[in-house]
Amino acid sequence: MFENDGIPKGKRQWKTIKGENSWTMFKVLSEFVDGFETMNMVRPSITIFGSARTKVGHKYYELGKLIANRLVEEGFGIITGGGPGIMEAANKGAFEKGGASIGLNIDLPFEQEANKYIDNDKLIDFKYFFVRKVMFVKYSQAFVVMPGGFGTLDEMFETLTLIQTKKISRVPVILVGSEFWNGLKEWITNVMLGQEKNISASDLDLMPIIDDPEEVVKYISDFYSGEGEKKLKPNYEL
Repeated sequence: MFENDGIPKGKRQWKTIKGENSWTMFKVLSEFVDGFETMNMVRPSITIFGSARTKVGHKYYELGKLIANRLVEEGFGIITGGGPGIMEAANKGAFEKGGASIGLNIDLPFEQEANKYIDNDKLIDFKYFFVRKVMFVKYSQAFVVMPGGFGTLDEMFETLTLIQTKKISRVPVILVGSEFWNGLKEWITNVMLGQEKNISASDLDLMPIIDDPEEVVKYISDFYSGEGEKKLKPNYEL
């Protein structure tokens, strides 16, 4: 029944686990410390998510830049994932208007390199996606989700899940680009809600689709109107 090492035949087992993995928690803690120390000093800001592959001049690149322009004029800073594409467009929009331009960059083997429009004292490099996500959801007063790929969808759905489960404060999560997002929301409505009953009808209200930059700004402004500074605070405490 047993081999010489005492492991039952046919049972899966781990390869040798390196001893230095025990020190990983200190690497993780150092990223949290760096992130908190930087983000605690930043004004209330809005995160703009979107594809790293969107080229300069593309309609969504220009739209992302314009939305960032307007949000800075409303007094918000801009947070992005720090890379190229939509992220660059949003940081550029903040930079052009003299607003806080924050980049939460992630080390990837391809495609991700910090863009040049991030403030020098507001660029943070992360190794761990989960630490980076904590910074997004803790310090963003709203999320503007531009068209993107798997990473954008991951960020959007994680944010919606945290709001749905009341792990963070409810804040606006706006999907920009009806041509891109309508099909997904239709599937969520018809299949996830209507057919399978896996969400509540009210959950659909968490993800409005808006095309006009002015309407995006108005939606966020209306959400915070009359609240003053009391509502402009990090979304949760650890």
